[in-house]
Amino acid sequence: MLSKIMKPGLTRRTFLQSSAAAAAAAASSLPRLAHAQNNVIRIGFLAPLTGAVAAWGKPGLDGCQIWAERVNAAGGIQLSDGAYQVEFVAYDNEYDPAKARTGATKLIREDGVSFIMMLGGDTWPGVQPVADRTGMLFSTLLPSDLSPDTTTLIAPAEVHPIYNVTAVEWLAENRPELKTAVMCAQDDALGLPSVATYLAAFEAAGIEMQDEPLLFDPATTDFAPVVTRLMSSNPDIVCLDTCYSDYVHPICEQLFQQGYEGQIISCTADFYDQIIAKTSKEFMEGFLFQFPDFDDPALNSDQVNFEDPNGFFAEFNKRYPGQWGAVSWEYASVMDLWKAAAEKAGSAEPDAVIAAMKEGGTGKHAFGDARWWGTELFGIDNALVGDWPVVAIENGKATIKEFRSIPAWYDKHGDLLVKHMKAYDQMWDQR
Repeated sequence: MLSKIMKPGLTRRTFLQSSAAAAAAAASSLPRLAHAQNNVIRIGFLAPLTGAVAAWGKPGLDGCQIWAERVNAAGGIQLSDGAYQVEFVAYDNEYDPAKARTGATKLIREDGVSFIMMLGGDTWPGVQPVADRTGMLFSTLLPSDLSPDTTTLIAPAEVHPIYNVTAVEWLAENRPELKTAVMCAQDDALGLPSVATYLAAFEAAGIEMQDEPLLFDPATTDFAPVVTRLMSSNPDIVCLDTCYSDYVHPICEQLFQQGYEGQIISCTADFYDQIIAKTSKEFMEGFLFQFPDFDDPALNSDQVNFEDPNGFFAEFNKRYPGQWGAVSWEYASVMDLWKAAAEKAGSAEPDAVIAAMKEGGTGKHAFGDARWWGTELFGIDNALVGDWPVVAIENGKATIKEFRSIPAWYDKHGDLLVKHMKAYDQMWDQR
């Protein structure tokens, strides 16, 4: 984790400056590739496919393979000079910034990709100098990676962590008797901006934090002491922030074993059927999070821009049973936007695609029409922000309760989010 290898006092910005020379040297020989060759367009998939964060990489690659088969069977990607099949080239960065930099260089120089999708987070600082040097278009699932320093990084699918405000807002309106909360998170580039977001959301909702967020080392394996401390103040709400699934599962088991009966809220609940099996259906009833199963009838509404979500969900589960999670659809959703922009531009060139994608300042987000936004928080309008679903587990099944507007919340409470982001050094000019 970058937060564990950086020296005290070394910010992401100074880390990038110190590593830029090495990355630039590696990237200086890269041709400006893009990259429709032999009637095939290659897309880079640079994410953790093994290790603790693999749940936010590997299911996304699996979803992309289904997406590619659908697109190729329908005639491929239509550019000005003809139709092209699409092929994904994956590189496992193991959630390590140095390996991510090596992967980005390989994908561009050796594989000739036209676009690279990433999870982001701790791996982005390793890649940013390569992006700056080559002009390659990258996407991240973490808008907290965005800054005006890199204009070719976009966040067109997931707007982590700011969508987390929608579930807190819904909870405050539907469970007004819940007045107090505690929170834990791993101390890294995924956990910290999410902590700031939840703090802002709880403050806006009038929910009292009973203690400072409990930040644990990402190497933690024994969560019994963590849960004991969380439960010590008898909170109404336990918030699991954006904990990895490898943390959410044992924390929930400990909450169950230690007799917690209150509300749990989390960014994700990947493989929640496994949590239910280790606890109980009753214990997980009402568990609130942000990522739906795509067989949910609410996704068949006219506002949703993901093609045949129910069919996609069925095919994914047929091929990869038990592996559906938060990112299974997200990278495919990014590809929907990329394909539409490339076809609009008639080109797979990164600069042409991003110009077409952002034309008019709006875009077709998976959950509805959205706008390119972010200058106030990220220093650049490269995040596609609109509605996001609030999801609860009911009778053992994820159920969309409502779609809520992120911009509407920000218009009312944006000052709180900025305040807490600054307190955790998570604004773009602090990282």
